Amino acid sequence: MIEQLIRWSIYNRFLVMVFAVLLALGGLYALFETPVDAIPDLSDVQVIIKTSYPGQAPQVVEDQVTYPLTTAMLAVPHAVTVRGYSFFGTSYVYVIFSEGTDLYWARSRVLEYLSQVA
Repeated sequence: MIEQLIRWSIYNRFLVMVFAVLLALGGLYALFETPVDAIPDLSDVQVIIKTSYPGQAPQVVEDQVTYPLTTAMLAVPHAVTVRGYSFFGTSYVYVIFSEGTDLYWARSRVLEYLSQVA
């Protein structure tokens, strides 16, 4: 089988060269047209809600801001994990969505549920 392939290649040198040139041109095209990220985005789809409550202790921020936001975000469709963090005068709520969820769709759902809390 290989012997026949070698014999065919010797008799059809021109076709082999044309195929090799086309293959090289295709490789160069793929090299320059394929997008390459230096650091691929491996993170989950997440939306972060940051709120400020100046001058308040972390426990007050937790009770009055973080907990109500966290419980409201638990109802967001496709939300896998909801985490809330309270600091002095600041609250962060992270809503992590299932894989494959569109970021803009997730942001609009969070905004929709956020407007129901206020």
